[in-house]
Amino acid sequence: MQPAIIVPTLEEVDNIVPLVEQIEQTNVPFSEIIFVDDGSTDGTREKIRELTAQHRVRLIERDGSERGLAGAILTGAHDSAADLFVVMDADLSHPPEKIAALLQPILADEADLVVGSRYIPGGATPGWPVWRRFLSRIASGVAYPLTGIHDSMGGFFAIRRECLLRFANQAAGFKIVFETIVRGRGSLRVREVPIVFRDRQRGTSKMSLAQAIRFAVAWSRAIGRRVTERKSAARPLPAEKLSSE
Repeated sequence: MQPAIIVPTLEEVDNIVPLVEQIEQTNVPFSEIIFVDDGSTDGTREKIRELTAQHRVRLIERDGSERGLAGAILTGAHDSAADLFVVMDADLSHPPEKIAALLQPILADEADLVVGSRYIPGGATPGWPVWRRFLSRIASGVAYPLTGIHDSMGGFFAIRRECLLRFANQAAGFKIVFETIVRGRGSLRVREVPIVFRDRQRGTSKMSLAQAIRFAVAWSRAIGRRVTERKSAARPLPAEKLSSE
């Protein structure tokens, strides 16, 4: 079972070739690398097209209003025949040499979703400013009671096709791992493997303190909604309702 590798992109022209080279150097068998681009204007799309003749690379272009990370991942999954996916960022922050470690528990039928984790022994975020590390830790920490994993904000993961399309079909933004785990809790087997998250060397980061704070607020609201939903689902029916059934 060879995975397809899904890579959402936005203004990543300088990272496309190095990423493809690094993935190929792992010698991990894969069917294709699917780049899903959300309207890049810096030459990202042209660079990907240059690679299609000699590499197992494909480009999906999204130019509509419905953009975002989760949507890009789902678009790539729906457009692929693969039964297994690896999802990673285009900015070289996710280590391709860890792809095999992500796949191993699934191929051994020990997991359905494997997340590359920065927050278990062996994981790290070298070079991060204090504010970014703090906000990321807080967001992952408050999500832990609902997910049971230490890094549900991670964007580097491997997952069975059926699980992604079943549990992530309503996910939005950066919350795709979180949404998948919460919706699949009880039936989804989840594992974490440690990764060292590397800051980008090329291109411009999409993350700033202001963006991180906005994301933390949105994340907290999502957590609140999930807690409320679970409490409502667990609340017993009124006695008169039970007696009438």
